[in-house]
Amino acid sequence: MEYLSGIVERITYVNEDNGFTVAKIKSKGFSELVTVVGNMAAANVGAAVKLKGEWKVDSRYGRQFSVIDYTETIPATVAGIEKYLGSGLIKGIGPVNAKRIVRTFGIDTIRVIEEEPERLAEAEGIGKKRIEMIREAWQEQKEIKNVMLFLQSHGVSTSFAVKIYKTYGDKSIETVRTNPYRLADDIWGIGFRTADIIAGKLGFDKNSYERCRSGVLYILNELSKEGHCFAAKEELTDQTEKMLELERDNIIGTIEKLVAEKLLIPEGEDMVYLPPFYFSEVGSARRIQEITSRESRFHAGDVEELIQQVQAECGIIYDEVQKDAVRTAVNSKFMVLTGGPGTGKTTTTLAVIRAFQKMGAAILLAAPTGRAAKRMTETTGMEAKTIHRLLEFKPPEGCQRNEENPLDCDLLIIDETSMVDIILFYNLLKAVRDDTVVILVGDADQLPSVNAGNVLNDIIDSGAVSVVRLQQIFRQAQGSMIVTNAHRINAGEFPIIRGGKKNDFFFIEEDDPAKAVELIKDLCSRRLPGYYDADPIDDIQVLCPMQRGETGAVNLNRTLQDVLNPGSEYIVRGGVQYRVKDKVMQVRNNYDKNVFNGDIGRITAINREDGTIDIRFDESVVQYDVSELDEVIHAYATTIHKSQGSEYRIVVAPFSTQHYMMLQRNLLYTAITRAREVMVIVGSKKALAMAVNNRKIAQRNTLLAQRLREYRIM
Repeated sequence: MEYLSGIVERITYVNEDNGFTVAKIKSKGFSELVTVVGNMAAANVGAAVKLKGEWKVDSRYGRQFSVIDYTETIPATVAGIEKYLGSGLIKGIGPVNAKRIVRTFGIDTIRVIEEEPERLAEAEGIGKKRIEMIREAWQEQKEIKNVMLFLQSHGVSTSFAVKIYKTYGDKSIETVRTNPYRLADDIWGIGFRTADIIAGKLGFDKNSYERCRSGVLYILNELSKEGHCFAAKEELTDQTEKMLELERDNIIGTIEKLVAEKLLIPEGEDMVYLPPFYFSEVGSARRIQEITSRESRFHAGDVEELIQQVQAECGIIYDEVQKDAVRTAVNSKFMVLTGGPGTGKTTTTLAVIRAFQKMGAAILLAAPTGRAAKRMTETTGMEAKTIHRLLEFKPPEGCQRNEENPLDCDLLIIDETSMVDIILFYNLLKAVRDDTVVILVGDADQLPSVNAGNVLNDIIDSGAVSVVRLQQIFRQAQGSMIVTNAHRINAGEFPIIRGGKKNDFFFIEEDDPAKAVELIKDLCSRRLPGYYDADPIDDIQVLCPMQRGETGAVNLNRTLQDVLNPGSEYIVRGGVQYRVKDKVMQVRNNYDKNVFNGDIGRITAINREDGTIDIRFDESVVQYDVSELDEVIHAYATTIHKSQGSEYRIVVAPFSTQHYMMLQRNLLYTAITRAREVMVIVGSKKALAMAVNNRKIAQRNTLLAQRLREYRIM
């Protein structure tokens, strides 16, 4: 075993999952910075470290010191203290204030912060409010350091220490010792596997009820992320048995106990639900039945005359299916309007709106995402809100609009309904009066919602409500190869890929992943912005079938950030640079901040003194603490799944055989229908053919259609 001492100059990379760190240290006797690698997630820039490990030669990166264990001390030099405090370790002290404080107190700085924080007022620009912030942050980081060291002593990543401390405070270590599986329940980002590792290191019994309970709930939550509302008991038992390596009887007994405790709800002999999905599914079916069984307050005396008036006002002659949509809307309580691109969904929706306006109806419009709501506003000329905003969602109370305080409208139209998951749908229906007319608009051939449920397709399949399908491609859309190819792909036909300057659909053949990345970089930074006078960040969106791989979203984000936004103003979290002007996406619903999974924004400001970052989402600016940045990822490239409900001026999509696991018809169809003006596919004809020919759609475990049929029979 060898030893190495030095000062941490910079953290190059941190793996948030396992704490693996790449750092550069300045060490006596070495003319250049030394690369050290190992589990050092608790180390801070500027800290003095004593490392235990061994020298190794990496074939790619050269000589490195591989760390097995280390100790960290507060630096003993003025320069070291300044770097230590300026690293973002203490909220309220960034590089500027670190320089001011160290200039005032020199080598005595750490003692002053620890014992006499009020004296910080002697430093230039440090007021009472900032002193209090620094005092609290200093105490907090000491506690967090204890949590980090505790976790690290058990060989577990410490990257979640801040979150653990913020959740449990000074009871953090006691909580982890008593029941580490609580971490998986209480803290977003800490899954069962991490909690299970901690429990194993703490000597927890593999057969304990706590472990089995947490494992079963973890599997159910993972299935819900795949879109399932329930699990078959057999499948749940099989997956839990495989993951936990426990006796089958132990797992069956745990499921029975969870049912007895009402943490799971059984359906029939062989299905179980997590309660939110059960009540949302049953409640949605019940609410649709209640709404459809009530009379509408609005009836047109002569529907045909009404249609004639709307045609005259709008200057449009509707085809028979569009007229039928207006007739159905006027005479129904609950209707679905579906169709692909270019079939006139927007025009038909406008006709329905005008008809109801003529009858004096109060109308509300909404969509699942901010972008979809904004587009709905632009196409209708009426205000459309996100569903969350429509329901006046306020944490922690929830939706202010509900059965006791319903939405005040006679007609409610929801666009992009394919994106709506079962829980959000139920919250929406609870806020709808029984006499309100509800119209769901969406493309049933797109990918279903990211979260659990298959709401739009289940309602269509149930036969319980009126459905109007628009299938004719209108003349103005027939010249678009985007529209033509979307319909060809949906019909199982290979897209037309011949080029042409006036085309809006392009295919560039390149199946070599490394070359495809370079091509996409050139398209986004030079060729497309130059030819179409486009903003490379706001107007162009790269959509990928997968996150991983050379042409996956993760790697393309790194590549595109460097070429499109090489800014010098940045903050580092987990080895990732977040820069001012970066395009980013929220990846979880954060009700406190009123931002939701899939929302795209731009970083507008970084405050390294306070350790905060401002992100603009549509019209609102939201502030994040550095510790919250795991909720945000770069969005120069994103997955096709995450693009649902959005529309982009120009879309670039890699489709290569490297993505063979994800090559499905509805995935390719969804990618193409996201493009408004230009669609560019980079990949291979073989990959396109694989996607077009793969109509296999993963079935989701939902019973909404069945429940609606049962209500219909009753």
